[in-house]
Amino acid sequence: MNEKIIREKINNCITDTDLPCKKHKGKVRDTYDLEKFLLIAVTDRLSAFDRVLAAIPFKGRVLNQLSAWWCEQTKHIIDNHMIALPSANVSLVKKCKVFPVEFIVRGYITGSTSTSLWTHYNAGERTYCGHKLPDGLIKNQVLPQPILTPTTKEAVHDRPLSAAEIIELKLLTQEEWDFISRKSLELFKFGQEIATKNDLILVDTKYEFGRDEAGNIILIDEIHTPDSSRFWLAESYEELFKQNKEPDNLDKEILRLWYKKNCDPYKDETLPKAPDELIIKLSRSYIKLYEMITGEKFSYA
Repeated sequence: MNEKIIREKINNCITDTDLPCKKHKGKVRDTYDLEKFLLIAVTDRLSAFDRVLAAIPFKGRVLNQLSAWWCEQTKHIIDNHMIALPSANVSLVKKCKVFPVEFIVRGYITGSTSTSLWTHYNAGERTYCGHKLPDGLIKNQVLPQPILTPTTKEAVHDRPLSAAEIIELKLLTQEEWDFISRKSLELFKFGQEIATKNDLILVDTKYEFGRDEAGNIILIDEIHTPDSSRFWLAESYEELFKQNKEPDNLDKEILRLWYKKNCDPYKDETLPKAPDELIIKLSRSYIKLYEMITGEKFSYA
């Protein structure tokens, strides 16, 4: 892994894009409307706690290429929006009618954000998104089986929902819920299997879905990236868990934990700047994850 290239890139990350067509700027992605298709430019911006925290060298390239890799690998489970990768940071995708729900699958009880399962459990809650949880669970412990914990898709702050609430609010029909929830769990199971083969643990993740022009429900957005998922190194997990220590993360939890320790990222108007060494560590983690999962050498060029 070329740390020199990463260090040189730290002040030259891709934080904005500008193409001559209608643009929607998300927290990480800039989406351009090409009428029948969408062009998604994945920047190096890193978002957590409902705000952009930093820019991570090569992050956008990792997310874009890793998500495309997973889209190809999971086509036997469900079709997806991917058409082509015009460049390292850009995807050409199908335009879809997006369902207003994010489907989060959790295999472990963990997290540091306000919507994380551990945050709610540690505050005394034992029912989350319709799931009843037993007493005595420990942070970072594996759950008896993966659970689906949907949230709303809102501009500022997502809200956890149960399946019954989603149907009651008419965000999805019962038929749509049944299909998407089943596919979410199938995708997660497959993702965990691939992760295990590569000495990783896929801890949790989020999926998004939409209907394409033909009316088919397909997978959209990103899949199994270090932004949308938590990944831990399998070889050190058991020992660190026994010692009540945080797992070795290969995702943006590295930065989330630093901000939780050094400020209140939800309430403080101005946040401290993350140290360069931490930014470099996170960049290296993203690249390492890409190489471990795909078995391919990451291209910096």
